[in-house]
Amino acid sequence: MRETFRAPLRAAAITAFTVGTVLFLVNPPSLSGAEDLLTLLAGAAALVLLTAWATVALMGDGPDEREFEQIVRRSEALARMPPPDAPPTEFDVLVVDAIDRLPAEFQKLLEATPVVVSHRGREHRAYGHYYGDTVARDGYPDRILIYRDTLERDFGHDRDVLSAEVERTLRHEVAHHLGWGERGVRDLGL
Repeated sequence: MRETFRAPLRAAAITAFTVGTVLFLVNPPSLSGAEDLLTLLAGAAALVLLTAWATVALMGDGPDEREFEQIVRRSEALARMPPPDAPPTEFDVLVVDAIDRLPAEFQKLLEATPVVVSHRGREHRAYGHYYGDTVARDGYPDRILIYRDTLERDFGHDRDVLSAEVERTLRHEVAHHLGWGERGVRDLGL
């Protein structure tokens, strides 16, 4: 029961503070009469309750505990399943070779960071992306995306050029994983 009212009460408290501050700054109460003060308080309370109700209504209901547990069980079951039997593509082999050419320290770093081949590079206008919070922090899960479609579009005419660009892209994203910003990575020649 307590959890049911936590969100509306928190929203009401934040709204009350905000409305009270604005009213005080815009029209400070004169306190010359109890009637004016009661009118001000009643109006503020009505505004607070209406805003709190609207906030909770707009937030909607999150997944209930049963639904959330079902999602967790499904995710864990999928994680335990063996990988698909599809053989690696030629592009996948280029990515694996690029990982193998990294120094041993970086290969060890990638043991805990998935490198994923994606076909959404055109959408992002990129050859690769690093998602995460760098090795120094652990706030978000890390992953590196290598975009097959844009790399093959721009460098697929020559396998050696494509291989070199896949490796360059991988090194670029690993540098982001190590904490380098875009300018720093470009200064490294990546």
